[in-house]
Amino acid sequence: MSDVQLKKTPLYDLHVSMGGKMVPFAGYEMPVQYPLGVKNEHLHTRDKAGLFDVSHMGQVLLKGTGAATMMESLVPVDIIDLPSGKQRYALFTNEEGGILDDLMVTNYSSAEEELLYVVVNAACKEQDIAHMQAHLSEGVELEVLDDRALVALQGPAAGEVMKRFCPETAEMVFMDSRKVSIEGIHCFISRSGYTGEDGFEISIPAADAENLCKMLLDQPEVEAIGLGARDSLRLESGLCLYGHDINTTTTPIEGSLIWAISKIRRNGGDRAAGFPGAEKILGQIETKEFAIKRIGLLGSSRAPVREGTELVNDAGEVIGKVTSGSFGPTIGAPVAMGYVEKAYAVLDTEVFALVRGKKLAMTVSRMPFIEQRYYRG
Repeated sequence: MSDVQLKKTPLYDLHVSMGGKMVPFAGYEMPVQYPLGVKNEHLHTRDKAGLFDVSHMGQVLLKGTGAATMMESLVPVDIIDLPSGKQRYALFTNEEGGILDDLMVTNYSSAEEELLYVVVNAACKEQDIAHMQAHLSEGVELEVLDDRALVALQGPAAGEVMKRFCPETAEMVFMDSRKVSIEGIHCFISRSGYTGEDGFEISIPAADAENLCKMLLDQPEVEAIGLGARDSLRLESGLCLYGHDINTTTTPIEGSLIWAISKIRRNGGDRAAGFPGAEKILGQIETKEFAIKRIGLLGSSRAPVREGTELVNDAGEVIGKVTSGSFGPTIGAPVAMGYVEKAYAVLDTEVFALVRGKKLAMTVSRMPFIEQRYYRG
């Protein structure tokens, strides 16, 4: 039995009061589901709006002249030209081209101050903070925002709900970020999320988190949603979970994340390379020489195929492994993602999942499995 003391987010008491089933996750006690149940929580988010506690994630400010240049040296992404008020998906890479974590970077710079707001995954936040601290350039300081909560309001009704509290959010489009006041509470808000739906992620002072969440949950469209539905929602939307679908042994190219390598950082770009693992990553783009690739899989039966399941070809030879798998409530079929040998990563290829000794047919499919509905104006 572990002696590790699990941490609690500022919303722990609220979860318990709503009947949240609490489980250990990334060192925290987190709600995996509420009385509504995982499937209904999933479908409610797709239909109306769900509120998620993601306060276990790491929130950091990088302040001072050179903050963008310093961050750009750690990621294969254009940070220097990121407009103020915009957010971008990024990857920390290592010298071998593997992925240390995926993260979101927002530029909140003004004429007076260079300022980046960074959100990293819960399981990686200590190492990510250490990684950034080890590479701080002169004049740049790092502040860990451990006195803030983070919540996500996701679903087609999210925009209408937010507009009631903060009318200016109606002008925001996907990946816009702003500092706003909601009922007198100072928040950072971005129009983004992890479900494939329209929505917002809201950073709130810890002391105000419960009050703000109660106001949102009082809206008729909004239900509290746990980790179980968060996982099935992101999987249907083809979004990676760090430590499962991407890790230090996979490069962004093997992980089908070539879109996350900014053109300006690729060979021929004005600021090509200059990030850890650039030689390997950019080499894989140029030569297309890599052995495995992340793919989406649609099941032909109703049996879900779980993480760790081996994938085989028609002859029964192992060709890969499932990294995430679940039943997709929206599409009514099993969905999974995983890695296969490159020759099998062609759309509509039939492969088989070995489940309890049986070969279940699956088809290599496009991701996302459902249409993403980010609000682009």
